Amino acid sequence: MKLGHLAAFDVSLDPVLDLGDSHLGRRRVVNIIGGTFEGPRLAGVILPGGADWQLLHTDGTATIDTRSTLRTHDGAHLYLTTNGVRHGPPEVLRRLAAGETVDPAEYYFRLFCRFETGDERYQWLNRTLAVASAARTADAVRYDAYTID
Repeated sequence: MKLGHLAAFDVSLDPVLDLGDSHLGRRRVVNIIGGTFEGPRLAGVILPGGADWQLLHTDGTATIDTRSTLRTHDGAHLYLTTNGVRHGPPEVLRRLAAGETVDPAEYYFRLFCRFETGDERYQWLNRTLAVASAARTADAVRYDAYTID
């Protein structure tokens, strides 16, 4: 098994909508307002309208659950879901929540990525698993996704 670089994603976000505490954790919704992705086999734009329906747990861990629509440079539409976790020391998580720039080496933010499309040129994505290492900024998430070959 090896990893192959798929693309670098730059996802622009609205401010966090805090829905409050539920029986599952603190529910937050972070709307995706656009972005880009660029890599050796995949490039294009992230369309507005997706979101991260995340849960914050009492230990500070965030469970990531995103859905978004991508348009490739050659006009194909892709559906992308990511699932993952973000956690770190409480002081680092406080700085992230405050919108400060934090070195991603100070916290753990990893994603599992799945793609879906009907476009024949990108059918290979339907059968490909990818993982990513991510970083959060005040108004974006940036991650590098790698296929598991």
